[in-house]
Amino acid sequence: MAEKRPTILQIIPELDTGGAELSAVEIADAIVRAGGRALVLSEGGRLAPRITASGGEFVPFAAATKNPVRLLWNASVICRMIESERVDLVHARSRAPAWSALIAARRAAVPFVTTYHGAYNERTRLKRAYNAVMAKGDVVIANSRYTKQLIEARYGTPPERVRVIHRGVDGSTFDPAGISEERKAALLRRWGLAPDTRIVLQPARLTAWKGQGTLVEAARLLERDGCLGNTVVVLAGDDQGRTAYRRQLESEIAAAGLEGKVILPGHVDDIPAALAIAHLAVVASVEPEAFGRVATEAQAMGCPVIATDIGAPPETVAAAPHVASAEATGWLVPPGDAARLAAAMAEALSLGPEARAALGARARARVLGQFSLDSMRRETLEVYDRLLGTRLVASYL
Repeated sequence: MAEKRPTILQIIPELDTGGAELSAVEIADAIVRAGGRALVLSEGGRLAPRITASGGEFVPFAAATKNPVRLLWNASVICRMIESERVDLVHARSRAPAWSALIAARRAAVPFVTTYHGAYNERTRLKRAYNAVMAKGDVVIANSRYTKQLIEARYGTPPERVRVIHRGVDGSTFDPAGISEERKAALLRRWGLAPDTRIVLQPARLTAWKGQGTLVEAARLLERDGCLGNTVVVLAGDDQGRTAYRRQLESEIAAAGLEGKVILPGHVDDIPAALAIAHLAVVASVEPEAFGRVATEAQAMGCPVIATDIGAPPETVAAAPHVASAEATGWLVPPGDAARLAAAMAEALSLGPEARAALGARARARVLGQFSLDSMRRETLEVYDRLLGTRLVASYL
């Protein structure tokens, strides 16, 4: 008798941008490649067409709602879907839809998996109770060792229920040799920059905790000291409705005399090309990153990276004093410390071609060895196999 084709249902609010959203797309593709059936419930977004293009099934669903009545209604809808579509396992990637998915999975008696993607704010007891759903999976996937420790400390989750699966980087997508000159030139034209411009890139949505303000101040210090030269700082990302924060950044840029030296071009679709033309990438977050995929993507592109020394970046960026200088793949600086960030930027921008190439080669090799997309996919399929008794990993192409 042929083995049953397992059906895996993932649920996530939207499919626009971000590590959680991209992971949902990439795992749907892995499920299909392994012979399974992949359903993704979401309100949709830029990444939705990639679900169907890989053979998965995108199901439009009000997954972003936080209304308690609607969450209960969604649970009933998901429960009926589990029965009608013969869903074998439910995988939730965000808090609000995870409550609906948990209720439905328990009613239908199917395994429930969560991926803890963010270092969620827990300043109130109510917020902690809301976040706790992400620790209620039969298996809880943590996207870093930092996140695993957070889950165990906050909720007392038994270590054997928490599986660390690092966010994976696609080494073929993020490959400096695969970025055409046309793609690079198109991005430079869009940003209005000359080909010889040295670019410091921060790809992150515009929100205060991502630390754009610290980077603006670091740029001011470098300009004051005559170290910025023909360098332009590119704060690439959507404001996602945070227009007041964008205006604040624009005011800070103007007050620092950095107009034209610090630009905000909005969302960038072609991140590999952006990293290919960047001389330096920055992760300036002032609150902990649960993973921080920019740090690994930049390293995969051989682009030097500076990240803040909190959360998961110390796992992904090899830097002094944790490693010898000959093993370093970037720099780590204290969060919110513009002076230390400026000093690291000055050091990175002063690297000669040979030293920069050597650092980039080390960084790419380390990322592809420890944080590959293939590893993330296989390890996630292993979680499904463990709960279902299937052989998805063995069938994965």
